[in-house]
Amino acid sequence: MPDSFKKYLPSAWQGHPVVPVVRLSGTIGRVSRFRPGLSLGSVAGPLKKAFAIKSAKAVALVVDSPGGAPVQSHLIYKRIRALAEEKEKHVIVFVEDVCASGGYMIACAGDEIICDPASIVGSIGVVSAGFGFVDAIHKLGIERRVYTSGESKVILDPFQPEKAEDVARLKAIQEEVHELFIDLVRARRGAVLAEDPEIFSGAFWSGKRAVSLGLADRLGDMRQVLREKYGDKVRLKLIGGERGLFGLRSGRVGHGLAAAAGEGFWQALEERSLRQRFGG
Repeated sequence: MPDSFKKYLPSAWQGHPVVPVVRLSGTIGRVSRFRPGLSLGSVAGPLKKAFAIKSAKAVALVVDSPGGAPVQSHLIYKRIRALAEEKEKHVIVFVEDVCASGGYMIACAGDEIICDPASIVGSIGVVSAGFGFVDAIHKLGIERRVYTSGESKVILDPFQPEKAEDVARLKAIQEEVHELFIDLVRARRGAVLAEDPEIFSGAFWSGKRAVSLGLADRLGDMRQVLREKYGDKVRLKLIGGERGLFGLRSGRVGHGLAAAAGEGFWQALEERSLRQRFGG
């Protein structure tokens, strides 16, 4: 076949190595058509497509997340590992701005973690935050009325005084989730992880420091690293979910643009507050 025609063929037919790329960006947890982010439901399709490419030399994941829901983080991590083992694919994670908390849990699904020197990596811990409005409603003359059939149904209610036993219950749950997170990191990174108690304290570091601690393997960027591994002719194939009107995922546009704008505002505010913890 003349070389002039080869450029019109798929990369695999041209003999060029192919690496599918899946972007995992945003807060982890509550995701809807108008609320972008990361959940197992939102990433399962792109991950399946990426790992299904038989000719792929590896699968590259670009992670940029300040964290979020621990359950969804763990589910995404497990799905990546299950696909990697089933399809026998090497997984390379590239960290962009922030890879913290649940974002780092997802990154641990990679066989290699590569970051920029200025990336933020770590925050291996569990956090729960809220507000208390007891004095505020008292000053406003508001009476709180709650009716339950279980004495623990309103623990940590922001409109009632905080109780020591409720806080203790929450902390016990957090400790269990934290231990799961620690065990996961040790299982995936134990061979290179530094002996430093700060690693699991919830602290976070620059990408450069993360490499020295064993939280990441090396510094670099996707193009540079993949060309080193698979040659200058490597082709990157971006895999993403289908999007429809106004960039929303395909499906019925049910709530209108006002709903999208409103929910998008709160989503942006939530993600911004999470990223600000890491100087983003």
